[in-house]
Amino acid sequence: MSTLARPIETPLIEDVTISSDTLSVELSDGRSISVPLAWYPRLSHASSPERKRWRLVGRGAGIHWEDLDEDISVENLLAGKPSGESQASFSKWLARRSSKKRFRMSRRKARGTE
Repeated sequence: MSTLARPIETPLIEDVTISSDTLSVELSDGRSISVPLAWYPRLSHASSPERKRWRLVGRGAGIHWEDLDEDISVENLLAGKPSGESQASFSKWLARRSSKKRFRMSRRKARGTE
């Protein structure tokens, strides 16, 4: 007796919602997945406006945040995999982020627009 293996189709992301502590996605097969925002440190440290600036990539195979240089795939969400970013990489990102903020603040101060 033989059985035919049907390839598993990965659903696509159709919508994304982010609260202060949760990332939720709506999938093309009708499922919803919610994961803790703490799984993705860059999203955890982002402002609400930054979190809202996302776009779907690969026709819904993933989510990309340009401002945060963050990408999350539907496959990793389905597998329950949090960010694989190393602590060293995240620390460098935080340091660059802080220096950019200080630079923007000092420019505003110099122009008198603060």
